[in-house]
Amino acid sequence: MARKPRPAKEPEETESEPAPCRLYLITPPAFDPRAFRDTLAAALDGGDVACVQLRLKDVSDDEIRRAGEILMPVCHRRDVAFIVNDRPDIAQALGADGVHVGQTDAGYDEARQIVGPDRIVGVTCHDSRHLAMEAGEAGADYVAFGAFFPTRTKDTKTRPEPELLFWWNRLMTVPSVAIGGITAENCAPLVEAGADFLAVVSAVWDHPNGPAAGVHALNAAIARAGGA
Repeated sequence: MARKPRPAKEPEETESEPAPCRLYLITPPAFDPRAFRDTLAAALDGGDVACVQLRLKDVSDDEIRRAGEILMPVCHRRDVAFIVNDRPDIAQALGADGVHVGQTDAGYDEARQIVGPDRIVGVTCHDSRHLAMEAGEAGADYVAFGAFFPTRTKDTKTRPEPELLFWWNRLMTVPSVAIGGITAENCAPLVEAGADFLAVVSAVWDHPNGPAAGVHALNAAIARAGGA
């Protein structure tokens, strides 16, 4: 994503040289922002990461803002986009690069109105082609599909097949994010199907050799699958 992703893949890329698949890193469910700052820096220094999503549930607005103030500079010093989950108002107040909204959060239109035309707005679409097409046609910068594999991070009710990514990649120009239980060991089918980004949590933060090793392992797996 760099700081602002391309809103669409160029047609010639789809037909000849696909854009590389990149990591979309999501923060752990709970953490101390000051202590986590160095952990995040280590992860980002471990290899290519397109963006970081700040995802904190069941905490106050002040805690989300404070985490953003601490972590966003770590990302921007490395030219990594910083996205806030659920809260376009906080994303706007922080000067974040964008916001990610789910189907039960602020809708795309509301999020876009709040953050403005030049920031990223991504939309969760689960396993729904219809929701993805609606989001893409409305102007979303990316659509997210999942959960592709079992995950402990959140309760999931959908389990799409990689074919959904293949269909989307061949039909639409809006980038896709694959999410849900993705690891270096199981990501190859998603990369091969055309995912533009792999959203990961545990595969990095819970890696036995540390987050930098987790990022390195995922980038290596993407390269082996032909996505880089």
